[in-house]
Amino acid sequence: MFYAIAVISIITFIIFGIDKRKAMKHQRRIPESTLLSLTFLGGTIGALLGMLVFRHKIAKRSFLLKFVLIVLLQALFIYFIFLNA
Repeated sequence: MFYAIAVISIITFIIFGIDKRKAMKHQRRIPESTLLSLTFLGGTIGALLGMLVFRHKIAKRSFLLKFVLIVLLQALFIYFIFLNA
C-alpha cells in the first residue's frame, strides 16, 4: 500500500509541474478534474508538494476548497478504517 501511494504521489507531483510549465508557456492545460482525481486517488502528498514547490494553484480559491475537501474525505476514510480495525 505504501508503494502505491508513493508512486501515485510522485506521478501527481510531476503532473502538477507539467501543468505549471504549460501555464507559463500559455499552452493547453491539464484539466483541474485530472489534478483533483490524482489527489483523490492517493496523490495528496505529491499534490501538496507540487502546489508548494511550483507555487501552482495556491491562489485559486475554488481549487483549494476542492483540495481541502478531498483531504478531509481521505482523513475521514483513514479514521474509519483504523476505528474498525
